[in-house]
Amino acid sequence: MKLGFACKFFDADFKQPFPFRATTRTRFLSLGKDERIKLLDEISHANLHNFYLNLEALAELTPDLRMMRIGSDMLPLYTVPEATELYKALLPDLTPLFEKCGEFARANDIRLSFHPGQYTVLASDNPLVVERAIEDVEYHALCAKFMGYGKTFQDFKINIHMNGKAGFEGFKHSFERLSPEAQRMLTVENDEVSCSLDDVLQARELCPIVLDIHHHWVKEAEFIRHDDPRIALIKASWRGVRPVLHYSISVEGLIPEQGYPEQAELGVSKSKLRAHSDFYFNDTLNDWALSFSDFDIMCEVKMKNIARDRLYQRLLTRA
Repeated sequence: MKLGFACKFFDADFKQPFPFRATTRTRFLSLGKDERIKLLDEISHANLHNFYLNLEALAELTPDLRMMRIGSDMLPLYTVPEATELYKALLPDLTPLFEKCGEFARANDIRLSFHPGQYTVLASDNPLVVERAIEDVEYHALCAKFMGYGKTFQDFKINIHMNGKAGFEGFKHSFERLSPEAQRMLTVENDEVSCSLDDVLQARELCPIVLDIHHHWVKEAEFIRHDDPRIALIKASWRGVRPVLHYSISVEGLIPEQGYPEQAELGVSKSKLRAHSDFYFNDTLNDWALSFSDFDIMCEVKMKNIARDRLYQRLLTRA
C-alpha cells in the first residue's frame, strides 16, 4: 500500500522547500507580450525545477510513501488563449525538463496524479462548460504526456468528479471526445453533494472509479466496508492496476477523537462536515481507511505529507 499526499510538500517546520508558483489571469493580461513570455517562462521553469526536487525527496523515502498529486499550475494559465499561443515557443525548452521528471519518477516507482479543479465538469449540461472541461483535462494530459505517460492504461491518474446535470450520459459523451491518452489516464470519483458512489459506478466500463470514503460518508451517512459488494466493482474497473481511494476526515472539533461519528448525533450540517482536517486524529477512522488493503491511499488532509507520515506509522503499527 502506497500513501500519497496532495500538491504541497512540507518540511519538519511546516514550510514548503519546493513550492509551485502561480500567477493570475489579470496580472498576465496586464503585461505586454514580451513580459508575458518572460513571466510564463520563469514560473514554468521554476515549477519544473521544484517538482524534480520534490521527486528527489520522495525517492529517499520508503517505497510505501512514494506517491503524490501534482499541482495543476505546472504550466500556469496554459488554457488561457493568450497564454496557449505563447507556450508554443516555450515548450521546446520545457519538454526536456518534463521528460527528466517522468524518467526519474518511473525509475523510482513514484506514483503520480493530477486532480483538475471543481469547475472541470464533463457532465455539465452547459456546452461551454464542457468545452472548458475538455480543454482542462487535455492540458493535464499534455503535461503527463510530456513526462512520458499516457502510453498504457492508468500509467498515470487524472482524477475528476462526475457531478453535472447531464449525468452519466453527459459524462460518457464528453469522455468519448477526449484524446486516447486522456482516456487512458482519466478516473472519476464520487462526491459528497450530487454524485454518489452508485452514480459514478455507471462509468466503470469507461474509466476506473476512485472511491472517496469521506465523501461517501458525508453524502450517505454510511461507513462503507472493504467487503461491500461495490468494492469488487471498483477494483474491476482498474483492470489489474492497483486502485486508489481518497481519505479525509472532518475538521478537528466537529467529530470525536475515537469511534465512528454518527451524523444524526453531531448536530452539524453536511456542508461543515465536508471540510478536511489538519491531521488524522481519529484512529478508529484511520483503521477503517487502512482496512482497504488492496488500495493505495491519497491522503487529502491539510498538513499534507506530515499528516500522511503519521498515518503511515499507524499502518506499521497495524502490521
